[in-house]
Amino acid sequence: MSLHPVAANLLKEAAKSGRPNSHLLPIEEARSNFEATFAALPVEDVAATEDLVVPGTRHEIPVRVYRPDVARAIAPLVVYLHGGGWQMGSLDSHDGICRAIANRTGFVILSVEYRRPPEHPFPAAPDDCYAAFVWAVENAEQLGIDPARVALAGDSAGGNLAAAVALRARDQDGPALAGQMLFYPATTFDLELGFDLEFEGLMLFRDEVQWHKDAYFTSPDDALSPQASPLGADLAGLPPTLVITAEYDPIRPQGELFAGKLAEAGVPVQHRRYPGMVHGFAQFPTLFDDANEAVDQAAEFLRERLADG
Repeated sequence: MSLHPVAANLLKEAAKSGRPNSHLLPIEEARSNFEATFAALPVEDVAATEDLVVPGTRHEIPVRVYRPDVARAIAPLVVYLHGGGWQMGSLDSHDGICRAIANRTGFVILSVEYRRPPEHPFPAAPDDCYAAFVWAVENAEQLGIDPARVALAGDSAGGNLAAAVALRARDQDGPALAGQMLFYPATTFDLELGFDLEFEGLMLFRDEVQWHKDAYFTSPDDALSPQASPLGADLAGLPPTLVITAEYDPIRPQGELFAGKLAEAGVPVQHRRYPGMVHGFAQFPTLFDDANEAVDQAAEFLRERLADG
């Protein structure tokens, strides 16, 4: 299928604007531009949201709790980890997709504001995500969630972090997970393997991905850690997984290779590639019908994995 015409127009307008890509800007300006991209998007109403701080190793971690039904005493929990190349993204940039998933599942969503590089390099982000996940399960009564029905979700860099949390939970005998749902996840920092030059510049540039990598790590060896590159890990024993990818995404191979390796490891895995779509499409439901379909698919997977009994 050809590139979706709305996506093609977005790329054309971005080129005409003359605004430099994120990796050519100071990090604070890049972050501000990223936030502005999503700030104008309409979001769904939910019954209630609550901003909290939860304990990390030596600091507090901001989180946002979404409740689609305040009358429901106990609900399953989905821990959502936002994308943005590790350096960008926030509770606010991914507010819309968290609201949509909450409404379509009926579950509580916990979104995590992990520390970002370059100020806080690896492994700060996976450490924070794992700490918030464990805190949520240990404080199930406070949150009104069922600690036996918990799943992870994330997009792009957040998909990477979700996989890292799942691996750590397995390896450290952490809380049980019923599933993980990954939108176009980053799973390796080997760009020879994980970046398709045919789609260079379609939402992502190779130099941009390298910029994120350079900011994330203080040592080249860090990129080899399973907490950074889950594609290189032993994936046996991970929870059932849904991987959603986009046809015109240059890091599509990372999600699809991960789905294949999960299957080889005996993990129940579903994968769907959305034709004509670009990286990040699921956050734009007003632009792409496929964005709504992808979120519906994610919600259906989560409902199946977290069903009562």
